[in-house]
Amino acid sequence: YTDATFEALSGFTTTGATVLQQIEILPPSLLYYRQQLQWLGGMGMIVLAVAVLPMLGVGGMQLYRAEIPGPVKDEKLTPRLARTAQLFWLFYVGLTVLGALAFWAAGMTPFDAIGHSFSAISTGGFSTHDASLGFFNSPLIEAIAIVLMLAGAMNFSVHFLSWRQRSLKVYWRNEEVRAFLLIVLGLTVLIAVCLYFSGRYGMLASLRHSAFTLVSIITSTGFITEAFAEWPVFLSLLLIYISFIGGCAGSTAGGVKVVRILLLLKQSYREIMRLIHPRGMIPIKISGHAIGDDVKSAVWGFFALYVFTAAGLTILMVSTGLDVLSAFSAVAACLNVLGPGLGDVAVNFATVTTPGKWILIIAMLLGRLEIFTVLVLLTPAFWRR
Repeated sequence: YTDATFEALSGFTTTGATVLQQIEILPPSLLYYRQQLQWLGGMGMIVLAVAVLPMLGVGGMQLYRAEIPGPVKDEKLTPRLARTAQLFWLFYVGLTVLGALAFWAAGMTPFDAIGHSFSAISTGGFSTHDASLGFFNSPLIEAIAIVLMLAGAMNFSVHFLSWRQRSLKVYWRNEEVRAFLLIVLGLTVLIAVCLYFSGRYGMLASLRHSAFTLVSIITSTGFITEAFAEWPVFLSLLLIYISFIGGCAGSTAGGVKVVRILLLLKQSYREIMRLIHPRGMIPIKISGHAIGDDVKSAVWGFFALYVFTAAGLTILMVSTGLDVLSAFSAVAACLNVLGPGLGDVAVNFATVTTPGKWILIIAMLLGRLEIFTVLVLLTPAFWRR
C-alpha cells in the first residue's frame, strides 16, 4: 500500500520519483497509466497556479494575477475558472500532441512517443524504460524533450499571449521568462565547461549532456540520459541546489519559482542601495509592475517556510536511517517535485524505509501545493469562512 501510494502521488504531483526497480517488465496498461497520471496532474497544477492561488494570495501568488489571460478579472470565480481551465486544456493537449508526433518522427514507437510526451510537457519525468530517455541514445529525441520541458516550465499565460499576439517577442518581454532562459543558458555553459575540464566527455558531448540534464533538473522533470550522481560532486550538488529554483509561475514545474527568486534578489539589492542612499525611493518592479509590501512579505514568508520545511524534512529522513546526502537529496527531489536524487536515491526510492516514504509523500504534496495552501486547508478558520 505504501509503495502504491508513493508511486501514485509521485505521478499525480509530477514528481517522477519511483520505487519500481524494473519498469520494463510491467504491462503496457500500467505503464500508460503512470504516464497519464502525471499528465493529468500537470494540467491540474496549471489551473491551480494560474486561476486559483492568485485569488487566495498564497505565497505571493498575486504576482501572477496580471498574467492571467482569463476573460475579465472582475468576473466571479466560477465562470472565469471554467473558461480559463478550458483554454489551458486546449494548449496543453495541443502541445502534447505536437510532442508525441515529434518523438514518433524522431524514431520512438507510438507508445513511447505518447508516454514521453505526457511526461515531458507535464515535467513529470516518468519513463517507459529503466534507463529513461538514455534508452534511446538520440540527440534529436533529447532536443525535442528539451523544447517540451522548457515549454512545460514556462507560464502558460505567456504561451497564450504569444499565440494571441502571434509573436514570440512576448516571451522575451516577460521578465520572468527572460530570466529563466538566461539562467538556463548560463548554467548550461558553466556545467558544460566543468564536464569538459573534468575529462569525462569531449566538448560536444559535454554540451549535449549539460544542456539536457540542466533543463531536466531546473524544470523539475527528472529525465536522465547520464547518471549525474556519478559526475564530480560539485556538479551533482549544484544540480540539486538548482532544482530549488524551479520553473516559471503558472507552469507544471516545481521549486520556489523564478519570479519569487527575482523578487528576493531585487529586494536584497534595494536594501543594499538603501544603506548607500538612506533617503532614496527605490521601487521593486516585475515586468514593469510595482510590487506591493504585502506581496513582498508573502514571498519572503514563503521562502523562509520553504527553507525550514526542507531542513526539517531532511532531519526526519536522517532519522529513518539515510545518510545526510541521500536524505537531503531525497527531500529536495520530492519537495521540488524533481524525481531523482543522489546517494541511495540516485536511481530509485526502493531502499527507503516505510516511514521515510511517508515523509517523502508529505514532501511531494507540500511542494506541489506550495506549502501555504496545505497549511491553509488544515486551518479550521478557513472552512468557517
